[in-house]
Amino acid sequence: MSDASQSATILIVDDEPNVISSLKRALHAQPFKLLGATNGESALQLLEEEGADLVICDARMPGMDGPTLLRTIESRRPDCMRILLTGYEDIDQTIRAINEGRIFRYISKPWDDRLLLLAIKQALAHQHIERDRNRLQLLTQEQNIALQQVNSELESRVESRTAELMRAAEMLSAANEELKQAYVTATEVFSALLAQRLPRSRQTNKEVIELMRAFCKAQEYSQQLTDDLSMAAALYNLGKLTWNDALIALPPESMDRVQRENYKNYPTTGERLLIALEPAHDAALIIRHHQERWDGAGFPDGLVGNAIPLGARVLKLVVDFVEMKMGMVFARKVPHEEMVEKMPKYAGRLYDPELCAAFIELVKRLEEEKEAESEDVVTHNTSTLRPEMIIARSLHAQNGMLLLKEGTVITERLINKLKDFEENEETQYVIHVLQVLQDEEA
Repeated sequence: MSDASQSATILIVDDEPNVISSLKRALHAQPFKLLGATNGESALQLLEEEGADLVICDARMPGMDGPTLLRTIESRRPDCMRILLTGYEDIDQTIRAINEGRIFRYISKPWDDRLLLLAIKQALAHQHIERDRNRLQLLTQEQNIALQQVNSELESRVESRTAELMRAAEMLSAANEELKQAYVTATEVFSALLAQRLPRSRQTNKEVIELMRAFCKAQEYSQQLTDDLSMAAALYNLGKLTWNDALIALPPESMDRVQRENYKNYPTTGERLLIALEPAHDAALIIRHHQERWDGAGFPDGLVGNAIPLGARVLKLVVDFVEMKMGMVFARKVPHEEMVEKMPKYAGRLYDPELCAAFIELVKRLEEEKEAESEDVVTHNTSTLRPEMIIARSLHAQNGMLLLKEGTVITERLINKLKDFEENEETQYVIHVLQVLQDEEA
């Protein structure tokens, strides 16, 4: 006996009680619960009260006939299996039962007990398979719903985690940018220390930095390139720290052969001193090559044209312009007007032609602005400074040390520190402040 037949309930419906009794006798040895009804109405009531796994129904019955009863059962209990008992003359009822009641099988009267039992077992086995399939289908649906919920929760967590990581990345990026800016500022402070090895008249770093920043802004260079160039401008003469004071103050034009060879080493020395500092790697490369020439006759590597890094080509223009004006290349100081006139003549030999043209245009414009004195900037001393004013031009101490960087927002603490510096240096600073903030305060 299959599991499908264990404890199955079978409802037998026939208007002849002796037929019900005969069917019960034929099935008494089986582990079935057998119920009987003599008409359709009582069969339906019994089905509601007791339930049934299979209904065996006679085709011809007074009142509600077999096909009608089986059709009703099919609509109310579609999983209940249905078998029709029919005679040879009941072909119409059989067809109706098949079409309307969707019976599993019909059995002709008189029946064969063996074939009847086989039909019942097949019907119950089919029912078991269908119920198991429906159970698995329902379980699959439930699991799919649960999986969808899990996926939805997982997607939500992933989105939330992704958002957190993006916020963390943005914060890290901002922190790195702040650190980089702080590093750039630190190099400018260190640059002022380097300047202490030079006579006051030859401390170039301040002017080189300011001119470099102005060129970067005019060319709309990226923040990364601007930062690298700012650091290179601040530290380009770092390699000169290894020289004695006499050599530092001596223009290359006045050097002997040995001194000249030593002079040519300062860019590579500066690079080596910076190479251990990861944020200064690109600036170190710029410093190494800033004495290369467009025609390949420069040092240390004799690079030609565009093989020279862009930053190095820019730094050479700025350094040459400042150092020639301050008498650090030739024995005499070259006036501003003469520099503006002569530098373009060396484009294609010493300098990148395009960069040289752009640089000369910048220095001309800066000179015009300097002469006109910008209306957006006013001067203050420490006694007239007020918190929240913004520095328009970087402020340096008498020894060249950077005190306030352009763009710094003034605080009460900074004002007090400036006053202390003034007292120590026995001087009075002139501080350039953005005019717009003064107007707002007024």
